[in-house]
Amino acid sequence: MSIEDLIEGCKKEDRVCQRELYNMFAGKMMAVCIRYAKDRMEAEDILQDGFIKLFDNVSSFKNEGSFEGWIKRIFVNTALNKIRMNKREFRDIDDVALNLPFDDQLIEKMSENDILEIIRSMPEGYKYVFNLYAIEGFSHKEIADSLGIEEASSRSQYSKAKKYLQQKIISLEKVNL
Repeated sequence: MSIEDLIEGCKKEDRVCQRELYNMFAGKMMAVCIRYAKDRMEAEDILQDGFIKLFDNVSSFKNEGSFEGWIKRIFVNTALNKIRMNKREFRDIDDVALNLPFDDQLIEKMSENDILEIIRSMPEGYKYVFNLYAIEGFSHKEIADSLGIEEASSRSQYSKAKKYLQQKIISLEKVNL
């Protein structure tokens, strides 16, 4: 069955098509959910809520642009709604002066799971802004509007997230030497 057939079936609330669509995208969307969630249980809640929203709104997909991109946006927005609902506060960690030289090839040597673990370990404000800016491609204005923060705060959180990421990568490299 083609993706177009699945979409049409989902618009008609066909359970077989919904199951197929779920099976096709659940893994990718779980990866999105995990990047925003505080733990796996919350990620699973976001995944479930996201699919409910997807199936409730699939009729609004106009076949313009990527269906996967449209789905991803639903899951990112679902995660952001969860963050707002829980009224999570952004907290900073102490800035660490990073005078160490940074080798860009360190990232290339790391596995995707290692990088995702570092991102998941970030303080929440860093993690959300980093995901939205560096991975999802949101502007700082869009991030500020989505999270209810100032645009300058988004830029600051992103800068601190990059420093945090750099520090963790350097620490891992030292351990592996």
